[in-house]
Amino acid sequence: MLIVSVLVGCKSWTNTGKGAAIGVGAGALLGAGIGKLAGNTAAGAAVGAAVGGATGAVIGKYMDKQAAELEAEMEAAKIERVGESIKVTFDSGLLFAINSSTLSVKSKEELKKFSEVLNKYPDTNLFINGHTDDTGSDELNQSLSEKRAASVANYLNSLNVAATRLTIAGFGESQPLVENTSAANRALNRRVEVIVNANADLVKAAESGELQVK
Repeated sequence: MLIVSVLVGCKSWTNTGKGAAIGVGAGALLGAGIGKLAGNTAAGAAVGAAVGGATGAVIGKYMDKQAAELEAEMEAAKIERVGESIKVTFDSGLLFAINSSTLSVKSKEELKKFSEVLNKYPDTNLFINGHTDDTGSDELNQSLSEKRAASVANYLNSLNVAATRLTIAGFGESQPLVENTSAANRALNRRVEVIVNANADLVKAAESGELQVK
């Protein structure tokens, strides 16, 4: 699962100093090789297991550098360092029209910038999660969240981000950031989050000392 969070007009990068989804249903059309997760598997994969120690510290520096580049390039995105991962959040209002999973022109511009940085750091995996507010039925929101995550993954893949790096999940309305008590709050809950984690090759390079971050 790739989790990136982007908020319109918001730009921040926080370095921490440290290197329950609903089941995915039908309807999210994915390009070949892109993965799809559901349930606790999806939630756990996004978080990832912390490596820790000296290896985790090296991976943390690698992620610090990548996060700084993302912050510099993506003015409409909220970039956060979380443990040994990067979290990017996209407001669905930036990405999509209401009740749509078709990417907007503006969103494609942001995702192009995102892909350019990702392709400089190929030894990471992305977990892309779709979220909605509580307007509409559970079934509608679940399907929409999956389709939006799939749209982001497919577009990144079209920009040469390898399909094997991409995994999606839809969470529907099950994981709100805030209570759905106002239009402003519901807008915050409609989002696509991408989590960027180290892959096995990056961990091995950090363990062996091959990975040098300047």
